Amino acid sequence: MAAPMAASIFDINLRARTAVLASLAVLATVLTIVPTAPAQTLHVLHNFTGPDGWSPDGALVRDRAGNFYGTTDAGGAIDRGTVFRLSRAGSGWILTTLYSFQGQADGCFPSAGVVFGPDGALYGTTYECGQYGHGTVFRVRPSPSPCRATLCPWEETVLHNFTDGADGGNPVGNVVFDQAGNLYGATPTGGYGLGLVYELSPSNGGWTERVLWDFTGFGGINPYSALIFDNAGNLYGTTYNGAGDYGGEVYELSPSGSGWTQQVLSPIEFMATATCGGVVMDARGNLFGASGCDDLGLPGGVYELTPSNGSWTFNVLYTVSGSQGPADTPTLDAAGNVYATSSGTGLYSYGQVLKLTPSDGGWIYTDLHDFTNGADGSYPPGSVLLDGNGNLYGTTLYGGTGPCTINTYTGCGVVWEITP
Repeated sequence: MAAPMAASIFDINLRARTAVLASLAVLATVLTIVPTAPAQTLHVLHNFTGPDGWSPDGALVRDRAGNFYGTTDAGGAIDRGTVFRLSRAGSGWILTTLYSFQGQADGCFPSAGVVFGPDGALYGTTYECGQYGHGTVFRVRPSPSPCRATLCPWEETVLHNFTDGADGGNPVGNVVFDQAGNLYGATPTGGYGLGLVYELSPSNGGWTERVLWDFTGFGGINPYSALIFDNAGNLYGTTYNGAGDYGGEVYELSPSGSGWTQQVLSPIEFMATATCGGVVMDARGNLFGASGCDDLGLPGGVYELTPSNGSWTFNVLYTVSGSQGPADTPTLDAAGNVYATSSGTGLYSYGQVLKLTPSDGGWIYTDLHDFTNGADGSYPPGSVLLDGNGNLYGTTLYGGTGPCTINTYTGCGVVWEITP
């Protein structure tokens, strides 16, 4: 089944992707290489087929009952994407399509995953469609009306329609909530044309948008990534490119009076690669991120930012050469290990799952799985999800046993699990 290419962060065009112009020297910390871990086993939990969605781009989220939720860029009723739930059933798993986007006012092509809001509903963004054609912020939740059917679709509500003007346009990253129930996100376009950070606040039964920061080029441009909060209420994110197109930048937005101020923590110029993924913070306030979502063969990798006396120290934990390296936000475990996916590297160049373990001031690199573009899938796009037993979960854009085909890509993608 063929479907239009959606706005994957690994699509070599990425709609409005800007070119990376130069490569800078790499300064890396000590890295020990370990072969693929033989004890790791990958299981495919679901093969997408097209009607149930295909090309699952965003990261998964899990509820307390162990069900997984996510989105697909395409597929569904009219190939405009879906929101799905994956539930355990005996020794297997059952996928339920909660909502199929219609490609009209409801939005289309959800490149980000979904997150749980304070009310237990799922919230996310679509890259296109909506009232003005430039994407939406949406909510999906079970219908309040009784449903006696076997499969009961959820109800979608659009919270905001982007115009690609002063309010932003074409969002790609996840949204995040503050403790008061306000929603935050970034768009790579709109504002002065270089992207912005926005807030949506519930108001009189609707939602009101406020722009917190417009990017002008001096503090990075085109923010694709999701945002995170620290305990003080500051926001952190990344931009796709820096002011000089020499890789992305990590920035902090801090509330100041009635507005916000921006601080660039460090340009990711060591790799000169575009940055699509965000950052994650550990218990000590260190930030971890990944850079490498271009297709120009420039080095990408995983980095750490450590706060020190009001400034930040930048360290490269792992570098990879070749196209489409680690692109989305890394995942941390309680022991300080860092997990990431890389979309175009690995033994077969169809992507891999990797682990970085701190050791004596350096990092031990372990290749957990190399995708083959067969039944195990190909091109893992997003962050991995880690459960309490050390199992990892994620998706691939393509591969698997589904019948989807577009250009040279085959397969509709999979949901996978890696067990120790």
